[in-house]
Amino acid sequence: MVPNDELIRIIDLLNTTYESEEAWHGPSVVEALRGVTPDMAGRRIAPNTHNIAELVFHMTSWRIFCVKKMQGDANFDILTPDKNFGALPDKIDDFEWEALEMELSLSQEELINELDKRDDDEFLEDIVPGRDYTYYDMLHGIINHDLYHTGQVVILKKALGAGSKYADEEDDYNDRYGSTQDHDDYY
Repeated sequence: MVPNDELIRIIDLLNTTYESEEAWHGPSVVEALRGVTPDMAGRRIAPNTHNIAELVFHMTSWRIFCVKKMQGDANFDILTPDKNFGALPDKIDDFEWEALEMELSLSQEELINELDKRDDDEFLEDIVPGRDYTYYDMLHGIINHDLYHTGQVVILKKALGAGSKYADEEDDYNDRYGSTQDHDDYY
């Protein structure tokens, strides 16, 4: 049996990116979403841009994609905008926002559970059913995907006037991630 050291590292990265409060890169997905209200989740900062609710739907969709591919489903795909970013109502209510957050959390659990079924790293070099890349690439892709969209959520929160989780704790943020003084123009 081949060791599963790389798989363990990938699972750790998936969990760190998703929910760690000590990720080196800044806020995790969960941290970035903390404090987002249904009103904020449904608001757009400009026409033809995604809102936070759509980004959460999108992150969930791609986790489900990974789970389906891990289960061997060559035909599953996300081909339409409705499957990719959702066909959400213009106004997000408490129930809809709670459901979106819960679905994201459940999709994370499903992905980790699917990976926990693997005994070794050999499958990481296998080609994903219906694709031309490996499971290794797909799993690292979902990590990068989360980081990208988490950054968007943080920017959207700031643009919507909510700042970030650290708005009232600026010194804590600076201590953890370095001074933001030189970088505020980029947010």
